[in-house]
Amino acid sequence: MTVLSLRGISKTFGAVAALTDIELDVAAGQVVAVVGDNGAGKSTLVKILSGVHPPDAGTITFEGNEVEIPTPAAAHKLGIATVFQDLALCENLNVIQNLFLGQEIRPLRLNDVAMETRSWELLRQLSAKIPSVRVPVAALSGGQRQTVAIARSLLGDPKVIILDEPTAALGVAQTAEVLNLVERLRENGLGVIMISHNMADVKAVADTVAVLRLGRNNGVFDVAEVSTEDIIAAITGATDNVVSRRAQREGAPAPGGAAGAKRPERGKATASEATEPASRSEAIDTRGAQS
Repeated sequence: MTVLSLRGISKTFGAVAALTDIELDVAAGQVVAVVGDNGAGKSTLVKILSGVHPPDAGTITFEGNEVEIPTPAAAHKLGIATVFQDLALCENLNVIQNLFLGQEIRPLRLNDVAMETRSWELLRQLSAKIPSVRVPVAALSGGQRQTVAIARSLLGDPKVIILDEPTAALGVAQTAEVLNLVERLRENGLGVIMISHNMADVKAVADTVAVLRLGRNNGVFDVAEVSTEDIIAAITGATDNVVSRRAQREGAPAPGGAAGAKRPERGKATASEATEPASRSEAIDTRGAQS
């Protein structure tokens, strides 16, 4: 079932069109990777879904109802959680304090026991490898910090989670740990939007790839049926250039000659070449004999 659907989303900043007629669908239990070059509009799309920027045009449908997302609080209440690239964690606080920062459990005073119990529930839900929830975040690895940020996003029981470059600047082992978290989110029935530049990560966990180019949709692909080269071509626009467009108009293949023309075999001269002198010296000799 489609949880989140975007139709005709556009956003401009002055004379700059950041997004134009964007369409995107996310289903429950599906990982949708949004890829594109720098300036393609990925960050603007994330901010619209997070309630940071309102769209100038278009509609957002959530669980079958057309909605507006005017603020980050509205997005959170609706069921859309975002984990930004910088993670927004306080390194001097421990895991529990980071998870419940701003949303502490306290009927009269802080209920540390309830918060610690809930913290372990969230981490077990993600099969996280964190030794203790009492250690400062500064003592955790990059992958473990990403785990804490994702676990914090689960506190409000969201239906859709947006991950902005979740594996950026991580090592091989930490990247594998984060990709396992994405798999857990899918298994738990959540819709996941993953912004990424890493094609290996996209191919590893995504079900669908949506390509943005210059603020517009440039293709939606099934990961099982598309190659990395095709995705990169859609990102860079390698298949959309003067030569390819001219070839399509003329019905001829792109560079290499006219359709049906054959190249001469190596070592064999063409008919026109056969009538020319074999070498420059031979031509000089011929002119000398005539004089």
